[in-house]
Amino acid sequence: MTRKTALLFLFLFGTCAFSIERQSNADYRARRVALANEMHVATLILFAPTEAEGPNDLYGFRQDDNFYYLTGWAEPGAALLISSPSQDPTSTPNPRGYTEILFLPAHNSTQEKWTGPKLGPEDPSAPRITGFDKVEPLDKMHDELLRVLPPGRAIVYSDLGSDRETSASTGPLQWLRRTNSFPSFVSFSDVKPLIAKLRTTKDAGEHALVDHAVQASVAAHLAALKAIHPGVTEREISALMQYEFGKRGCERPAYAPIVGSGLYSTVLHYSDDSATLKDGDVVVMDVGGEYSMYASDITRTAPVNGKFTARQREVYDIVLGAQEAAIHAFQIGKSKLTGNSPESLYRIALEYINTHGKDQHGAPLGKYFIHGLGHHVGLNVHDASDPSLPLDKGMVFTLEPGIYIPEEKLGVRIEDMFYVDPAGKLVMMSHGLPRTADEVERAMTTK
Repeated sequence: MTRKTALLFLFLFGTCAFSIERQSNADYRARRVALANEMHVATLILFAPTEAEGPNDLYGFRQDDNFYYLTGWAEPGAALLISSPSQDPTSTPNPRGYTEILFLPAHNSTQEKWTGPKLGPEDPSAPRITGFDKVEPLDKMHDELLRVLPPGRAIVYSDLGSDRETSASTGPLQWLRRTNSFPSFVSFSDVKPLIAKLRTTKDAGEHALVDHAVQASVAAHLAALKAIHPGVTEREISALMQYEFGKRGCERPAYAPIVGSGLYSTVLHYSDDSATLKDGDVVVMDVGGEYSMYASDITRTAPVNGKFTARQREVYDIVLGAQEAAIHAFQIGKSKLTGNSPESLYRIALEYINTHGKDQHGAPLGKYFIHGLGHHVGLNVHDASDPSLPLDKGMVFTLEPGIYIPEEKLGVRIEDMFYVDPAGKLVMMSHGLPRTADEVERAMTTK
């Protein structure tokens, strides 16, 4: 390969493989090292989905969250091996050091006519581009694994699937175990809990990517508030919001957009978005964009005609009050999103709803709060997290109380995203959106 050809390839490769904003190689390596330390003298094998295994949608291939978290590699068909260092100098004649290898599939020139140029394992610049100590052909996975496994009992971590569902790793693992040379003394453990523990806390680079998605989605919600009026369809509002966050860099929605009016404002995961907005109803918009693999999740409720009725405003204010109660109760290192302990923000929000307002039969409204108060957000909109950990520095999550009363065709949800900053302060990332009923009404009439 001539120097000019090599430079052309690197340019073309960079534009296709790293078309999303990516953190530094050092950030991904730090995560691999942290995982190696959590594994305590064990080996990880993790496979990326193939093109056929990836999400079959209009947005194209999307990398597995855990694989991307550890590698920053967005292309299909790769694999990862990490071997944690031995801490016992007597365990082997030569104690093992930390090992990391990225395996890439061989070039397929026919396929690349359709998908564009790919980085191959034979390229001498592959370690520098990917940030790995070593890059090898995928065909060498078997031999490299046998080389790093210690004699005697060995533990191999991988994604073993869950709830009867397979993962991108389960098929290749079955193949490895069927080979005659694969040692019988190896036991397998699921790596997902270890990675979830790491993913619970976001680093500064992750926070910046989430914030980009949030601000793009804030702009989308503001545009939607100005476009809502009787006669417009839910699908028009959904399309407008996707356009607004898309032109600000988001590659796709972080989840199926929910725009539900009237009775459908009470349906939590309504995704048809097919009804026409009617005078006198409210519309719930649970819509967020994904930027460079990182999600956002924001919900606003608005009156279709621009003015809340007295009852709609009453319920809206109760939902907002429940969110405010949770915000004011937050204590770093103590508060949790779930549960019924005194530290549970869910319990605080539920108690607020139950002590403010009644339904048409005079009963408390708590029974109409039918979901959790919030969840962590990151590479997934319901991000991997360790539920045993209290809310602490670096965590990103939602607070989203809601009341849904089908017999009144009245659903209200207010959802904002929050971040615990390095000083331990709870910061509302979606602060640019109106939250009070008055602010929502003003935003709908202000041009």
